[in-house]
Amino acid sequence: MRLTRTAASAPADHRRSERPFGDTQPPDGPVEAADRPRHSPDGPDTHDPYAAAAPPHGGPGAADHARAQDGSRRDTGTGAVRGGRDRENPHSPQPRHPAGSGPGHPGDDVPQAGQHRHPDVRAVDADVAGAVLATAREVLSGHLAEAAAVDAVFSRDVARRVADFTLGGGKRARPRFLWWAMRACGGGAETADAALRLGVALELIQTCALVHDDVMDGSPLRRGRPAVHVELAALPGGAPDTAFGTSAAVLVGDLALAWADDTVAALPLDAATRGRVAAIWRAMRTEMVAGQYLDLHGQAAANRTAAHALRTACLKSALYSVERPLALGAALAGADDRTAAALSAAGRSAGTAFQLRDDLLGAFGDPAVTGKPSGSDLRDGKPTYLVAVARERAEAAGDTAVLAVLDGVGDPDLTDEGLARVREALTRSGARAAVEQLADRLAAEAESRLDLVRLAPEGARPVRLLLREAAGARTPPPVPPASGAPRSTPGARPDHPAGAPEGGTTR
Repeated sequence: MRLTRTAASAPADHRRSERPFGDTQPPDGPVEAADRPRHSPDGPDTHDPYAAAAPPHGGPGAADHARAQDGSRRDTGTGAVRGGRDRENPHSPQPRHPAGSGPGHPGDDVPQAGQHRHPDVRAVDADVAGAVLATAREVLSGHLAEAAAVDAVFSRDVARRVADFTLGGGKRARPRFLWWAMRACGGGAETADAALRLGVALELIQTCALVHDDVMDGSPLRRGRPAVHVELAALPGGAPDTAFGTSAAVLVGDLALAWADDTVAALPLDAATRGRVAAIWRAMRTEMVAGQYLDLHGQAAANRTAAHALRTACLKSALYSVERPLALGAALAGADDRTAAALSAAGRSAGTAFQLRDDLLGAFGDPAVTGKPSGSDLRDGKPTYLVAVARERAEAAGDTAVLAVLDGVGDPDLTDEGLARVREALTRSGARAAVEQLADRLAAEAESRLDLVRLAPEGARPVRLLLREAAGARTPPPVPPASGAPRSTPGARPDHPAGAPEGGTTR
């Protein structure tokens, strides 16, 4: 049984955060073209982006991909270019090269079922997101073929949606963390194929998380399109069947998780590496579900403590989105315990900082930046750390006026004037300054963790850039409220309640 709300109560596409990490360019270059939904004007099924894994030599897009660059970052002494885009035509009737095969790459032979590619590591370095996307097409084509053999209707309605959703958006942040951790720990050609395939597994488990998240929150939109449960509600014909759509979407998420596990099980790994990866993968799955449950439980039980909010953020964002992908990359490369621990601790600090800044954006951010209505988190009553700190500070100070205003959080009919008063209360209580300063401290802590170990030069800088991007050096500009709320006081001292991450070790 899942806790749901009606879709009408969810005004925007914003439930599980997919905000890109920071405003900086990812170290492997712009990937927007590779991350856009792959649908033609004639509809999603006009062409099949999964039809085959690799084209004849010289097929469309291969040369463009090899040449693609932003001209801003080169690896000194190697000639490898950072910043390539995936310029392949996703709707070409000809099959495409997977990452690491085709003209100019080793492994020109077309991979057959059960075989594994040997990608050009420098080519992947230049465009990690594009390489993961190409690998995802290959992996998903196999899963779709298996689904089609089971039943055509199931394949069309459920399996195809898993593939479309997985390929159709997102920034591939988790696979990028995995890849650069692997490179920073000395991994190369021998682990490249496994890293890309494990990155696809992370994308599939993210598909599961987002589809189920939208069901639980009753969100009507995802990535600017109808959410999966909304699309499925229209399938039986006639009036939308909400119960059918919800139930079918649960199955879409379940299949995505099953395919993620299948992809991990098929990785080309030796026994020792497989054991390390499997242990991290099992922990990540459980933590992801635990974080989602704590989120639901916090709303249902009105648990408003800062400790609960931070615990939920750690499980839902820090571990699942940053720490565990980094740990998987380190495990693939056979990193020593000290290096793996440093990467994990840095990831937890940066991931927690990311969630704290996301909470600030949800309350104060510009809709043009966040992609969701201004103050939507406050109207929805999300049990964020920001609001929890404001309540605890107001209670400690006996500030009944602030507490009265904060009681408006969670009112879907909160007016713009009411929203401005809530923002003023968040600032007046010192919560905004406290959260900003805690996020800054965690960002610095993530950096310092990496200073404790020696990382391979191939991945040291990119993994640092990704962590900085996740932790974010900047906080959102203030939204001028109607009541003229004061800005946060720079000298305000943040609380450090029980449960706050200390040294990146809180679970």
